[in-house]
Amino acid sequence: MATFNHTSASPDVFLLTGIPGLEEAHSWLSIPLCAIYIAAILGNCTILFIIRTEPSLHQPMYYFLSMLALTDLGLSASTLPTMLSIFLFSSREVNVDACFAQLYFIHTFSVMESAVLLVMAFDRLMAIHQPLRYASILTNATVARIGLSLVGRSVFMVMPTSVLLRRLRYCLPNILSHSFCLHQDVMKLACSDRRINSIYGLFVVITTMGLDALLIVLSYIMIIVTVLSIASKEERLKALNTCVSHICAVLTFYIPMIGISMLHRFQEHASPLIPVLMADVYVLVPPVMNPIVYSVKTQQIRRRIVRRFQGKMIPHKSRLRGLVPMGPAPVSSFIPA
Repeated sequence: MATFNHTSASPDVFLLTGIPGLEEAHSWLSIPLCAIYIAAILGNCTILFIIRTEPSLHQPMYYFLSMLALTDLGLSASTLPTMLSIFLFSSREVNVDACFAQLYFIHTFSVMESAVLLVMAFDRLMAIHQPLRYASILTNATVARIGLSLVGRSVFMVMPTSVLLRRLRYCLPNILSHSFCLHQDVMKLACSDRRINSIYGLFVVITTMGLDALLIVLSYIMIIVTVLSIASKEERLKALNTCVSHICAVLTFYIPMIGISMLHRFQEHASPLIPVLMADVYVLVPPVMNPIVYSVKTQQIRRRIVRRFQGKMIPHKSRLRGLVPMGPAPVSSFIPA
């Protein structure tokens, strides 16, 4: 049971929720959950390793992909402690301060991922619309400045949410709707005036993810216009094919995010299981799917991953020369002296 301060009515802990109706199966559900986290960590670390060790991939497109992989790792690490504590150890309690810290990191990495997807759309626009000026526009210094600005925007835009949540007073029941802390979910537990929190939360969503989504749509409108002006059908398909991976990443991120935002506002008309599953998809699926999509659809990365695995599985040719004859032995070698 939750413990309370002697000087305040606010609880010291919140109670997290697993999957309603499947509490008895949480120990079994921990197996695919652990597999998902392992896949997300291994997939994104593989992307980072391949880009880091292959000089031919030291280009703006792959630098932005590295930022996406780092963001996905951060998002996975933010949700991992509470998810595993619920499904592995049946521990639902989370300290209020730890909850505020977790929701800060979850929302920071979410805003950061939205921004990275935007600059990746800008990268594809420059590569298709201005191919001759691409290298001069997106220099290494420019990419570094873009990366720092994305981090700064995410960190400072989300920071006031935790501060504003601390000023609220929370009452019973202190039960959250998900296996991790989200701003909207925690805010609903407050029994004091939360209008400022609601207004600022909406402001952050509109000025970050909302604006990013709008600019991504505008970027793809310009990309489509540019592609349609290309005379050759093969060249048009080739240009659009370079955007497929990014389009999949955008849909994987924004569809669950929009869904969970709508469900939090109209939850009374939905089953309690739907927002829980949608939130789990929101934090679990993008970190797993992004490395898979980019590994499958990006030829340069796919080739280098295959080459790395083949290099470990097949001995080097120079080693085989001492073990396996490179050609038929001369007849004189079988004739006794």
